[in-house]
Amino acid sequence: MGARILGEVPVADVVRAALVQTSWTGDKESMIKAHEDYARQAAAAGAKVICFQELFYGPYFCQKQDAEYYEYAESVPGPTTERFAALAQELGMVMVLPMYEQEQPGVLYNTAAVVDADGTYLGKYRKNHIPQVKGFWEKFYFRPGNLGYPIFDTAVGRIGVYICYDRHFPEGWRALGLAGAKIVFNPSATSRGLSAYLWKLEQPASAVANEYFIGAINRVGIESEFGDNDFYGTSYFVDPEGKFVGDVGHDHDPELIVRDLDLGLLDTVRDRWQFYRDRRPDAYGDLTKP
Repeated sequence: MGARILGEVPVADVVRAALVQTSWTGDKESMIKAHEDYARQAAAAGAKVICFQELFYGPYFCQKQDAEYYEYAESVPGPTTERFAALAQELGMVMVLPMYEQEQPGVLYNTAAVVDADGTYLGKYRKNHIPQVKGFWEKFYFRPGNLGYPIFDTAVGRIGVYICYDRHFPEGWRALGLAGAKIVFNPSATSRGLSAYLWKLEQPASAVANEYFIGAINRVGIESEFGDNDFYGTSYFVDPEGKFVGDVGHDHDPELIVRDLDLGLLDTVRDRWQFYRDRRPDAYGDLTKP
C-alpha cells in the first residue's frame, strides 16, 4: 500500500473505513456502549475511520414534537465526545460522532463531532438544512447550522460531513468538494415509505458530480414508542464513479460495514472529467438569490 502526503501526515492510498447502522436499544447509555463495541469490532477488522448514524446515541425522537426530548442534547465537545476521543486514541481510529448539541439552553443543533485517530477533537459540522414534514419535525428541535461546510484534516485524509436531509441539496456537496474532501459521510435517519426510492440514487449521483467517496448511513427498525417510521438501513460506501463499494447493508438488521476505499481513484476520475476545471461560478450568481 502506497502513501501520499497531506501536510505532514502520510495518507494511505487505500483507506479501510466503517459505517454503523443499528436499532434503538431503549436508553442512551446502552446505545453508547453498543457503539463502543462496534468501534472495537471495526478496529479489529482494520478500519481507520468510522461514522455512526444520525443522533447515534438516542432514538429518532423527531417523529414527535415534545420538549422532553431536549434532554438528549449535550455540549459538543462534551462528555460523549470526550468518551469517544479516548476510544479513538486507544484504537487509532478517526471517528465521526453525530449528536444532539446544546450550545446554550434553548440553542440546539443536529451536529457531528469529528475526532482524529490520536483522540484530538478536530471540530464539528452542524446540519444546515432542517426538514419539517410528517415524521420529521426537526425544526422543533434544531436550529439551522451556522458553521458552513468545514473540512477536517484527519489521519485518513480530508473528510467532510453532510447530515441526512442535507443530501437533497447539491450546493453543500459541491462546497465540500471545493474545500478538498476525499470522503464525505452522510449519517441519516430516513424512512422506507418516504425516501427509499432516492436512497441509492442521490448519493451515488453526488459522488460522481463531486468526485469523492461517500459513506451513506441509515439506522434500522421501527422505534414504535416515537412513531411508525420504518428505518431501512441499506448503508453503503459509493465511489466517485457511482459504484457501490461492496454490498449495501441489510434493509432490516443492524450491521457493521467495513470497506476499502481506494483514494487513488479520485485523481483518475478528476483527470478524466475535469468537472472542477470546467465549472462556471461566474455564471451561477442567481443560484444564491432567495
